[in-house]
Amino acid sequence: MTRFETSPTDDTHVVLGKLTSPHGIKGWLKVYSYTNPMDSILEYPEWWVRQGNTLTPMRVVQGSRQGKGLVVQLKGVDDRTAAEALAQADILMPKDALPELSDDEYYWHELEGLAVFTQSGERLGRVSYLFETGANDVMVVRGDDDAIDKRERLLPFLPDDVIVEIHLEEGRMVVDWDPEF
Repeated sequence: MTRFETSPTDDTHVVLGKLTSPHGIKGWLKVYSYTNPMDSILEYPEWWVRQGNTLTPMRVVQGSRQGKGLVVQLKGVDDRTAAEALAQADILMPKDALPELSDDEYYWHELEGLAVFTQSGERLGRVSYLFETGANDVMVVRGDDDAIDKRERLLPFLPDDVIVEIHLEEGRMVVDWDPEF
């Protein structure tokens, strides 16, 4: 099995999910997917599994929905002991292997770290992370040294409403947001 050492700050891959725990005795694993829809993670025939600083390419033999989650069988993982050894490992994909999006679509990892400004030029901070709610996605913007304050703000990710402009190449985003809120 080929293994590659990576840095914890490696920015050539994106985390798509996590292998959480064994499922049964034949090497199947439960999967927590960060993709939307969740089962789109199964469309990738090969995953890069990260344990510590080691990345191992692993072929997906088969996978399916199981209750409210997913289960997967990986090549070479044939019993519960082998599956237990992979529990809590991250599932990664090289960023250049992700499908291209249209001009008005973004991967969350592209938005994380962007500086966030109001339309009047006030810096609110940087996008720390995003999360999904029932109604819409939410950005967590944390104030930094260059921001107007150190507050953490939760902004709905609503293009053409709250999100006015996104400039990935400049590392910035403009929002229609009251800094006092």
